[in-house]
Amino acid sequence: WDRCQTPSVKGINTTAGQEQQVSAQEKQVSEDLEMPLARRQTETLFQEQPETGNQYLEDTLLRSYLKTHLPPKVLEEVHQDLERFGNRLLTKIQPLGWECELNPPVFRQYDAWGQRVDRIDTCSAWRRMKEISAEEGLIAEAYERKYSNWSRLYQAVKLYLFSTSSGGFNCPLAMTDGAAKVIESLGIPGSLKNAFDRLTSRDPKKFWTSGQWMTERRGGSDVANGTETVARRQPDGTFRLYGFKWFTSAADSDVTLTLARIADAEGQCPQGSRGLSLFFLRVRDEEGKLNNIEVQRLKDKLGTRQMATAELWLQGARAELISAEGRGVACISNMLNITRIHNVIGAVASMRRMISLSREYARRRVAFGKLLKDHPLHMQTIARMEVQVRGAFLLLMEIVRLLGLAETNLASEQDQLLLRLLIPVAKLYTGKQASAVAVEAMESFGGQGYMEDTGLPVILRDTLVLSIWEGTTNILSLDVLRSLAKSQGQVMAVFLSTVQKKLEVAEGRAELAPAVQRARGALGSLTEFLEKAGSEPAVTMELAARDFSYSLARIYTGALLMEHAARPDASSTDTCAALRWCNQELCPVAAESGSGSYGAGAALRDSALVYGGS
Repeated sequence: WDRCQTPSVKGINTTAGQEQQVSAQEKQVSEDLEMPLARRQTETLFQEQPETGNQYLEDTLLRSYLKTHLPPKVLEEVHQDLERFGNRLLTKIQPLGWECELNPPVFRQYDAWGQRVDRIDTCSAWRRMKEISAEEGLIAEAYERKYSNWSRLYQAVKLYLFSTSSGGFNCPLAMTDGAAKVIESLGIPGSLKNAFDRLTSRDPKKFWTSGQWMTERRGGSDVANGTETVARRQPDGTFRLYGFKWFTSAADSDVTLTLARIADAEGQCPQGSRGLSLFFLRVRDEEGKLNNIEVQRLKDKLGTRQMATAELWLQGARAELISAEGRGVACISNMLNITRIHNVIGAVASMRRMISLSREYARRRVAFGKLLKDHPLHMQTIARMEVQVRGAFLLLMEIVRLLGLAETNLASEQDQLLLRLLIPVAKLYTGKQASAVAVEAMESFGGQGYMEDTGLPVILRDTLVLSIWEGTTNILSLDVLRSLAKSQGQVMAVFLSTVQKKLEVAEGRAELAPAVQRARGALGSLTEFLEKAGSEPAVTMELAARDFSYSLARIYTGALLMEHAARPDASSTDTCAALRWCNQELCPVAAESGSGSYGAGAALRDSALVYGGS
C-alpha cells in the first residue's frame, strides 16, 4: 500500500491500542452491515493497510550483520547514513517509485509535422530517480573506496534498501555499475576517462547511466551464435555499427556497451565467440540527437513497465572499440558479474519487502475472530518465507564481501575462485526463491494481494523477471559447470574447505548440532556424487547441472546461517533460521542421482515424456 500513497512513518511494534483499534473497526463494519443499504457507511475501510517504517531500522538481520563484520569506525558512519537514507526512502523515494509505475515511458516516433524523432518520454519521477541515485552515490560508493574493501558491501546495502522503492531504476543502475567495472578493468583509458567519471559521479548534472545491448533476434544468452551486428572500421580509427538489437533495457540511457563483429576489407566477419568485440558508444550526441539509431518500438512487458525497453536499429552508430579484437565476451564478463550481483540484490530486496508487508498485515487483519498473527498456520507460512530471505541475504553479503576484497587486491586465490563460483549459484537460486516467496506472500493478503492499487502485483511482476535476466537458471547452471572445469576442480576444493571451516565455527554451539550434522552429511553426498559423475558421460553432469547448483546454494547458505547463529550475541531467531534451513534436502543432486534422473537413457526418456503424447 505504501507504494501508492505517501506512507506513514510509524514503526511496526504491536500495541494493545492497535489490537483494540482492529476490534473497534470490526464492530463498526458489523453495525454498518445491519443498516439498510442506503444508510451504510460505504466509505468504511473493511481492512487496514499495513504500515512499515524505516527499512534499515526494521531490518534486524541487516543491522546484526553490519555490526558483526564492519570495523567500528566504518559501522558508526554507515549506520548514520543508512538511517538517514531509510527515512528518505520512506518519505520521498517510495512515492516517486509509485509515480514511475503509474506513468510508464511513452515512445513518440514522429512529431506533429511528420518528422521522425524517435523520442522516448519518461516521467519526471523517473528522471528524479536518476538524480537521487547520483546524490546517494549508489554507483560512486563502490568506486571511491572510502571504506576500502567494505565499500562494495556498503553500496550493495544501499541498493538493497533502494531496490523496491526505486520504480525500476535499479535496472539501469545495474548496467551502469557493470559498465563502470568494465572501464575500470581496462585501466580507465584516456578516451573513456570522461565516461567513467560520469558513470561514477555524485553530481546529478554530470551523472550518466549505461545500457547493455547484447540480445539480438537470434538469441539471448547464446551471444556467440546470435550476434549479427557488424562493425565497420572508419579512416579515423573509430567504427560504425550496423545491426538490430532486439531487447535493450533502459533505452533512455546516456551510453552503452555492446558486442559486434568487425568486418574485414572484403566485408567478411569472423563467427563464433572469438569473432565478437566490445564497443562503447554514446546514445545521443551533444545536441540530444540519436547516434544513427532508430527506435522500432518499446517492448510490452509483463513487469518492469516503469523502464523503457526497446528494439533498436543501429544504422551506422559511431562507436569506439574498447576490447582487443575478438575478446569482447571475455571483456564484458566483468559487466555480467556485476549485473548478476545486482540481480541477487533485487531478488533479496523483493523478498524482504513482501515479507515485511505480510508480517505487518498479520498484525492488523482480523479473520475468524482473531488477528492473522494468532493463527499458527499463517505464522508458519510467513516463518518459512523468512528463513528463505535470511539465507538469501547472507549469501548476497558473502558475495559482495568477496568482491570488495577482490577490488582492493586483498582477495586470496581461494577467495577469487569462490567468488567465481558463487555469483552464478546465487543468481540462479535467489531468482527462483524470489518468485516463490512473492507468490506465497501475495497469497497471505487474500484477495487484496490481487488488487493492482495495493502495489503488491507490481512487486510480483517485477520479481518474475529475475530468473530470466542475466542468464536463465539452466544457462547459469551450465556456467557453474564451466567454472569447475576451467579451474580443474580447484573451485570445488575451495568450496568444500570453506564450508567445513564454517561448520567448525558452528560446532561450538550445541543447539546447532543437528544442522551441522545434516550439512556434513550433505557435503559427503555431494563429494560422492562428484566422484561417480567423473566416470560418467558428459551428458550426466549436464542433466545434473541444475540440481547440482541448487545443492551448492543450499549447502553454502546453510553454512552461512550457522556461522551467523554461532556469533556470541546471536539470537534464538538466528539459531531457528539455521535449523529450519538445514531441515530441507540440502543435496538434491544426490537424491535425484539415486533415482536414475541422470543415468543412461535419461535424456531420451525426458524427450519421450515431453513429446511422446498421452
